[in-house]
Amino acid sequence: MAKQEEAIVGRRLKTSYISTVVSITLVLFVFGLLGMVMLHARKLSDHVKENLGFSVILHDNAKPAEVSHLQKTLDVMPAVKSTEYISSEKAAEDLQEELGEDFIEFLGYNPLFPSIDVRLNASYANPDSLALFEAEVIKIRIVREVHYQKDLVSLVNDNVKKIGIGLLVFSALLLAIAFALINNTIRLSVFSKRFLIKSMQLVGATQAFIRKPFVIQGVIQGVIGATLAIFLLLGVLYAGQRQIPELVSFQDTNMLLSLFVLVIFLGIIISWISTHLAVKKYLRIKTDYLYLY
Repeated sequence: MAKQEEAIVGRRLKTSYISTVVSITLVLFVFGLLGMVMLHARKLSDHVKENLGFSVILHDNAKPAEVSHLQKTLDVMPAVKSTEYISSEKAAEDLQEELGEDFIEFLGYNPLFPSIDVRLNASYANPDSLALFEAEVIKIRIVREVHYQKDLVSLVNDNVKKIGIGLLVFSALLLAIAFALINNTIRLSVFSKRFLIKSMQLVGATQAFIRKPFVIQGVIQGVIGATLAIFLLLGVLYAGQRQIPELVSFQDTNMLLSLFVLVIFLGIIISWISTHLAVKKYLRIKTDYLYLY
């Protein structure tokens, strides 16, 4: 009879342990999934910003040496990611391909000017930085004008800002929910052992001695749950790349590693805090109230 009771208790403990790990895994997986969405959204916004059209239109009489010097000057500017010189002939060829007809033959001359297409770093692709950049470049003698879509730049930056604020608020909310769910799960696990905790306390065990195995077990559960969550995230990432191959170009290995480290850290710290608080509660509670909590 005693063996049967021990077997039942053992199965309950295993079930409690597994359910706790599963709960931690699912919560951290959802949190990590949101983190991956935020990372890809950031890379996508940087990609869009860096591909906003910014053209430096040159005068027809600009000498090759002057054009080369200007391009080298632009390349060393911190705001500039890359530059490409487009001659008037090359611009005409590209426009002919788009229109599907020879507009030069119709007009009798080439109306297009040579230019330098500039790709800016994402951190500089905002209205204020572009205005300063434009004011600096337009002073150069061979520069005829600077052309870029100001409304599009403002629209992209406004939308990126709104999306970023929304994701941050949602992340904070999800973190609070994650803590609450993991905390409740661990508290239920410790609740099943409240009589053991009180028994150890009654025979003279110190609070630190009683708390230590529970905290260690909680941390181990957090590590296991975080590890499983990372494997699930890698599976989602792999499946996403199979369905959308373009996602590979947005991968940032260092950022992903940082995200996985954060998931493990959250699994450990939340489990440790929750276990510590749960055990502390039953260490303080009076024996007569054990059946009420």
